[in-house]
Amino acid sequence: MNKYKYCKSLTRYSRHKTNEFSIGNKKIGDKNPIRIQSMTNTNTSDINATLIQCIRLIETGCEYVRITTPSVSSVSHIKQIKKLLSEKGYNTPIIADVHFNPKVAELLAPVVDKIRINPGNYVDKKNSKNIDYTDEQYLKEANKIKIRLIPLLNLCKQYNTAIRIGTNHGSLSDRIMSKYGDTPLGMVESTLEFLRICKDENFNNVVISLKSSNTRVMVFAYRLMVNKMILENMNYPLHLGVTEAGDGEDGRIKSAVGIGTLLADGIGDSIRVSLTEEPEKEIPVAEKIVKYFANRDIHNKIIDTNHYLNPFEYNKNKTDSILNIGGKNKPVVIHSLLDYKNISDNENQIPDYFYIENEITSNIEAQFIQNIGNWENKKNTYPLFEIDEYLVTKIISDKLNFVKLKYTDISKIDKEICDRKTVFVLNSENINKVAEQRAFFYFLNKENIKNPVIIFNNYNESDIEQFQIKSACDTGSLLIDGFSDGLWLSNGKKISESIINSTSFGILQASRVRVSKTEYISCPSCGRTLFDLQKTTAKIKEKTSHLTGLKIGIMGCIVNGPGEMADADYGYVGTGTGKITLYKNKDVIKKNIQENSALTDLVNLIKENGDWFEPNK
Repeated sequence: MNKYKYCKSLTRYSRHKTNEFSIGNKKIGDKNPIRIQSMTNTNTSDINATLIQCIRLIETGCEYVRITTPSVSSVSHIKQIKKLLSEKGYNTPIIADVHFNPKVAELLAPVVDKIRINPGNYVDKKNSKNIDYTDEQYLKEANKIKIRLIPLLNLCKQYNTAIRIGTNHGSLSDRIMSKYGDTPLGMVESTLEFLRICKDENFNNVVISLKSSNTRVMVFAYRLMVNKMILENMNYPLHLGVTEAGDGEDGRIKSAVGIGTLLADGIGDSIRVSLTEEPEKEIPVAEKIVKYFANRDIHNKIIDTNHYLNPFEYNKNKTDSILNIGGKNKPVVIHSLLDYKNISDNENQIPDYFYIENEITSNIEAQFIQNIGNWENKKNTYPLFEIDEYLVTKIISDKLNFVKLKYTDISKIDKEICDRKTVFVLNSENINKVAEQRAFFYFLNKENIKNPVIIFNNYNESDIEQFQIKSACDTGSLLIDGFSDGLWLSNGKKISESIINSTSFGILQASRVRVSKTEYISCPSCGRTLFDLQKTTAKIKEKTSHLTGLKIGIMGCIVNGPGEMADADYGYVGTGTGKITLYKNKDVIKKNIQENSALTDLVNLIKENGDWFEPNK
């Protein structure tokens, strides 16, 4: 087997085959539809509020509803909620979000359709005093998993209840961290410890997830998980999601980058888009992501180069530097210019190049691209050729030439073309853009061609959300794999230039290749959250959105919060009713402060560490 294998084919779309079984009245796995789920954010003890939210989710199209069950008392609440839903004619499967309490999980096995447990804290604990395990200690702790897990498996067999083994990047146990570190491999090994027990016990109704707020970590963990399952003859369904994706444009783009990268290769049996918004707002976004991959198997044939790179870790594709494109330069953004003034208020989101089809009439100081037929050989102005024009032209720039081509044009690339200060602008009209454009990069790598490449994708969307989702699904995968030296998006219908531009920069940031604004790692809230996460997030953004390059975590509780924001510069975490704990990186700075002063304290903490500057008026 190819040591890098994680899907059936990198050039021919097909769903990764997994076990089929029922969760309540809805099957998952194999050829069943990719299921869409979400989670209530009410306090589970408030039965009426949770019931109302469940109904809103179901009527919006949610196929599995997850509810927080933090304590033994939650069991009776879930029973009542399920009973009331049934009386009202709703039979959508209910999932209990248990995380770390075996007793609660066992009590819920006869009640719900699926139970979510977290390998990071179901048996192991975090924040132990001793994190340097000897081999003997490590094995001894690992052996405890069987003792705690098998009783739950037996109950789930008896009541036909499914289990989700839901590993979170932010809650890996100290034991796993001591051996594998805070890595995708650590997430996979943590999951495998539980899966091997399920396999030994012949318990097959298992779904797995390996979520992270970091899209790279999330993608590499799922790919590596599939690779390991293939080796161990396992085929459990996978539930996909980017945790703490945030809200608005950022949350949609980040979710589409992570989830879309995996769906593009046929990985995924259910998804959740985690937005810091009302739960029902997640469903239409998830539906659009899933719909975009429907009928993808009818795409045009893509010739396989049989040349693959490591898909389990980030490695920037090596290219030569031509002016500010390629090499060690950050990926550039190219924008088709109509009105410069409406591009962006953020000086860090001004495109690097503006494409002008005809005559340049703008007086702005910028770098321009023109079609060769209209090219004015002036300072900071560079020609754009179609590949066939470039093959015969005698007029080129001695500094930089853009050449538009498709994967099917690879036979036309020769040494002379590559030696002309050439940047390839890679277009695709294939419905499987990801696979076709990726194959182009594999070809260049195989032939040791190091010219920079810009991804060019054109859409025809009138709906902003559709444009954001499709472009993020198509380009995020390539960027996460280290391909592309820039991004050029266009849209045939009326979407504002500022949206197209902010989407370009948003995709680069979500793919973690270029930072152009403050990044917020904010959770979608759940029944454990003890403050209004949406309002708090909005207030924090209002005060800090000008701090470009800073990462701020905003977490409702401590279950995953400190871990998921591990690479954040600052953290704002709920630790009790009206109580907030502030972090600098992974360190607690102020514990259990009053919520009404926490935002001021956060700003002061940023100032004390020299990361604050006043916004431009």
